[in-house]
Amino acid sequence: MVTKQYTGSPEDADLMRADSLAREIFSDVANKWAFLIIEIVGDRTLRFSELRDEIEGISHKMLTQNLRMLERNGLVERKVHPTVPPRVEYTLTEPGHGLRATIDGMCGWTRRHLGHIEASRRRFDA
Repeated sequence: MVTKQYTGSPEDADLMRADSLAREIFSDVANKWAFLIIEIVGDRTLRFSELRDEIEGISHKMLTQNLRMLERNGLVERKVHPTVPPRVEYTLTEPGHGLRATIDGMCGWTRRHLGHIEASRRRFDA
């Protein structure tokens, strides 16, 4: 599968511009729930209830909103099976897997530097 490359104007891809599409996309996906959803789905296909059970603290509403946003941005694919009740499954798309690699790096960075960050917070808050 070939990844489609961006063909719009350079301004749309410029994170420094307040009106850029890139900034809008970044704002959408750079939240704790989107990161967790992408990380948990990973290489699997999961139903809504499975995702909700695996993401501690997420509400039904927040999971729904974030899944819709991820689907809109082409990072998650939603498949509805024609059963009663309908069975809905979510998988990552190719761009979603690409973003997951970045999220994996951020998770690793957090694990490596957690002790330092905690110590800095204690010093700052004292």
